[in-house]
Amino acid sequence: MIIGIDMGGTHIDGAAIEEGVLVASVKHQVDHTDYFASIWRCLKDLLRHVDKHAVERIHLSTTISTNAIVEGRLSNVALILQSGPGLKWHFERMGDHIIHLSGSVDHRGILVRDLDMRELDETRERLLKSPVEALAVVTKFSTRNPEFEQRIRKYFEGDYDEITVGHTLSGKLNFPRRVRTAYLNAAVSRTFMKFAESMREALLRSSVNAPVYVLKADGGTVDLDGAMLKPVETILSGPAASFMGMRALLDDEQSDRVLIDVGGTTTDMFFLVDGVPVFEPLGIEIDGRRTLVRALFSQSIGIGGDSHVRFEEGILKIGPRREGLPVAFGGESLTPTDALVYLGKLDAQYREKSRNAVEHMAAESGFDAMALAEMIVMRMCDEIQSAIERVLNKLNESPVYTIEELLRDRTIRPQAVEVIGGPAASLSGYLEEAIGLPVLCPEHHEIANAIGAALAKPTIEINMIADTGREMMSIPERGLYQPIDRTFNLREAEEFALSEVREAGKSLGLKKKQLDVEIVESSSFNMVQGYGRRVDRNIRVRAQIKPGLLEKLRKSD
Repeated sequence: MIIGIDMGGTHIDGAAIEEGVLVASVKHQVDHTDYFASIWRCLKDLLRHVDKHAVERIHLSTTISTNAIVEGRLSNVALILQSGPGLKWHFERMGDHIIHLSGSVDHRGILVRDLDMRELDETRERLLKSPVEALAVVTKFSTRNPEFEQRIRKYFEGDYDEITVGHTLSGKLNFPRRVRTAYLNAAVSRTFMKFAESMREALLRSSVNAPVYVLKADGGTVDLDGAMLKPVETILSGPAASFMGMRALLDDEQSDRVLIDVGGTTTDMFFLVDGVPVFEPLGIEIDGRRTLVRALFSQSIGIGGDSHVRFEEGILKIGPRREGLPVAFGGESLTPTDALVYLGKLDAQYREKSRNAVEHMAAESGFDAMALAEMIVMRMCDEIQSAIERVLNKLNESPVYTIEELLRDRTIRPQAVEVIGGPAASLSGYLEEAIGLPVLCPEHHEIANAIGAALAKPTIEINMIADTGREMMSIPERGLYQPIDRTFNLREAEEFALSEVREAGKSLGLKKKQLDVEIVESSSFNMVQGYGRRVDRNIRVRAQIKPGLLEKLRKSD
């Protein structure tokens, strides 16, 4: 049995799945003042319906890291950089403590200039007098030689609990993206640690002894210990759960589609090309910072079922802010949810209070109440349709990157829309009218994120770099740095990379049929040494286990 828990900005949902069948589910409001209480209540209610001793794994999706970044609730981080000779990068919004140290390696990982220990001593003395809580250490070309990052981490390890080193985050080359990724990883570490500790406390209190995995932005999962080391990988965990939930609940069609998750605060959009998800080719951008975090392509707009509805200078406005619960569920702010309740599309706890709120706004604005409710819902759907059109135009202006290939001169033409989320069924007809395409809403749409989290397959990506001149090969994600001989070639590199990613998958508990591996990219270029007398090769290979589902959700017999 697998338990999936999705902690969104508004609700925390839970699903227990046994042999592909949903056996229990819960949905509660998130208590933002006490995350432990929210997790504990969700887990406790689920366990009332299942045998806790049968729980094999727990999968989480969470907006904790994303919200911390967007809301600026970050630890005070010192960024220690070794950028070496050449172009000097300027990094903004990376805190008040950016320190440049001498010492560098070249593009082949060969030492150019050693560390200056006096500089390091002076840096330590200055930082210990500052409010710095965590460190991020990045050396240019550290994926090819991590020695300096490792030495600096060891030097400071008695002073700080969190020290992020750049080479552990990705094997891809991109110094500025690596710097931003390392900074964000250190900055959200403390916040994510508190969330992880709350989860462990809830499991301890429940006497559940099962491994915990967290959904990543690419739709795969990482174990809780790994997520605590690299919390930056859990950015956009929630949207990834949405996508996996739709794939688990709806039939796979080899067509272009738009996937929509209507939440309480935001609406997230995804796109399929010939049934294959569009991906971010380099890494996600969050709060204006471009990272190396591999992710599904998604776009969010600030409109959801709980968005604040009001008139401003005679114009109806919805969102982007949320001012608590809908009136229909105990809040004070009118929302699209209240409009759906008025139209008889949704049941509610405080139906009459909600109806009165709609009628009061209608009277103030000079509208018939029914007409106003219809206007609110259609305005919401029109804004979703406009957002879809904007994103499609953006995607169609450039080559489309999918999980399988780069598609050039390929225009995305959606044939249908899939929608999940609490108000999904109520909105389907209105969305169909606004978008002009068939809209599909699956059973269990209201807890699709928890189902998606539960059924997401663990995945991993590795990046190999081999230099026959240095006679060295590295896979940073596996902590592998080993010698090779000068005859090592691209074919051997690809075979070794596929073997290593399979072994990594086995360590995640994947079965043989779930070890779907592929080469994402590979290249080999010659380096001439000694006036042409010697030719060495620089080889790069990226391999991965494809993100996907452990299985589709089945109906009970």
